[in-house]
Amino acid sequence: MGRKWNNIKDKKAAKDANTSRIYAKFGREIYVVARQGEPDPEANQALKFTLERAKTYNVPRHIIDRAIEKAKGGSDESYDELRYEGFGPNGSMIIVDALTNNVNRTASEVRAAFGKNSGNMGVSGSVAYMFDKTAVIGVEGKNEEEVLELLMEADVDVRDVVEEDGQVIVYAEPDQFHAVQEAFKNAGITEFAVAELSMLPQNEITLPEDVIPKFEKLIDALEDLEDVQQVYHNVDLGE
Repeated sequence: MGRKWNNIKDKKAAKDANTSRIYAKFGREIYVVARQGEPDPEANQALKFTLERAKTYNVPRHIIDRAIEKAKGGSDESYDELRYEGFGPNGSMIIVDALTNNVNRTASEVRAAFGKNSGNMGVSGSVAYMFDKTAVIGVEGKNEEEVLELLMEADVDVRDVVEEDGQVIVYAEPDQFHAVQEAFKNAGITEFAVAELSMLPQNEITLPEDVIPKFEKLIDALEDLEDVQQVYHNVDLGE
C-alpha cells in the first residue's frame, strides 16, 4: 500500500512540536465523544479510540482529564461534525474534517482558506469517493513477518502490512481497528506508534516541484483553522 504514513505523521509532529494547537484539537474531540456517550473509555469505544490516538501524539494527561471532566459536568456546549471537500493546485483532492460550535463561521473560514491558496471548495461527494476510510495501526519492535503471524493467529483480516522506517504499519477495515489492537495487546504490545482512523487516497498524485509550495501553503492554512480537526489529501510529497 505504501502510504508513507510515518512521514505524514512526522511532519505533523514537527509542525506542532512547539504549539498547543494539537492539544486543543484533541481536547475538543475528547469532550465531544465523552459527551456523546459515557465519559468512561471502558464503556465508550469512541472515547477509548480517541484516547489511544491522543496517546500516540503525547497529549498531556491534564488535557485529557479536563475534557472528560467538562463532559461529566454537563456542559451544554455542543459541536457539529462537518466534512468539507475541495481541490488544490493541479486538481489535487482534499478532505477537511471539522468540529464546530458555529457552522457558518467554519464554512466561511474553510472556503476562504481554499480560495486564498490556489484551491476551491467542492460539493459534498466530489472528492470523498476517491478515498477509503482505513484503520492505521503502527508498532515498533516487530518485523513484518512477526506481525502477519500474530494477526493470522488472532484470525484478524487486514488490507496490508508494511514495514516503514523501523515500524510495522497495519492497514485494515475501520471495523477491525479494535481487533488489530487486541491482537497486538495479547502479544504483549501495548504501545502504538500510530493509532488512527484515516481517509487514505485510492491513488496518489505527484505535483511539479514549483507547485508543491502552493499546495503545502493551502494545507497549512486549513490545518491552522481552529475548528479543523483533520486534513487528508492525495498528494505524494515524496518525503
